[in-house]
Amino acid sequence: MTPWRWAGLAAVVAIACFSTWKVEAWRYDKQLADLNASHQADLAAISTAAADRVRQVLEKQQAAQKILADHDAKATKEKAHALAENERLRADVAASDRQLRIAGRCSANSSNLSDTTKTASLDDGGTVELTGAAGWAVLDIRAGIIKDRAALRGLQAYIEEVCR
Repeated sequence: MTPWRWAGLAAVVAIACFSTWKVEAWRYDKQLADLNASHQADLAAISTAAADRVRQVLEKQQAAQKILADHDAKATKEKAHALAENERLRADVAASDRQLRIAGRCSANSSNLSDTTKTASLDDGGTVELTGAAGWAVLDIRAGIIKDRAALRGLQAYIEEVCR
């Protein structure tokens, strides 16, 4: 074979290799483009699902906050009403318009009484009238009970509505 034939054969082989390489490159480019499009579609689907989930969680949180605010407003109103009533009672006790009395009963068989007291006559079912300061103390205790009950009712309502 002549050198020109070798050169021609080498050129044909080189062109064939280059053509094959180029065709494979185009094919790989198309596969990569398809994979990229598929990847982008997957990312868009994941992003949409995540955004929907975040929106659902935010809506649920906002609904829970609204329920909590409604219960808080109701409990605050009830507590304020009860405390206002307690303050009216306190003012009446302070002005001597009302007197605070405690009904009581002592049993002659009580282990808290001394032997001499047991033999003396006891007034069953009587009342004890409290001084103004003692009445205030009782009403202070009552105000604390009102606040505690209001807080418990609010927590119970919150648990029933939001935490279910």
